[in-house]
Amino acid sequence: MSQEIAVIGSPEFTTGFRLAGVRKFADVPADEKDEQLDDAVEEMLDDDDVGIVVMHDDDLSHLSRGVRQDAETSVEPVMVTLGGGTGSGGLREQIKRAIGIDLMDED
Repeated sequence: MSQEIAVIGSPEFTTGFRLAGVRKFADVPADEKDEQLDDAVEEMLDDDDVGIVVMHDDDLSHLSRGVRQDAETSVEPVMVTLGGGTGSGGLREQIKRAIGIDLMDED
């Protein structure tokens, strides 16, 4: 079964993904993130057709504690955050969580 990529965030963040062919998205305007972002993330996490959910790293601070924990520990779909100051360490952890092994481990 093929799964899709979904993107959640401001219209400015999601537009590039939509132009690249991502069909599942949730536009949440900046002034409504505190009210709407939890619902958008829960909806994508519950969608069986979604395998990867992409968000901006800064948007995680707008999530409630429970939804943020669900997103960070979700294996399917896996949550990938972009932007912010996560650097390669954050990406390394996201890859490890997604596939279950540390590809960058030198041992």
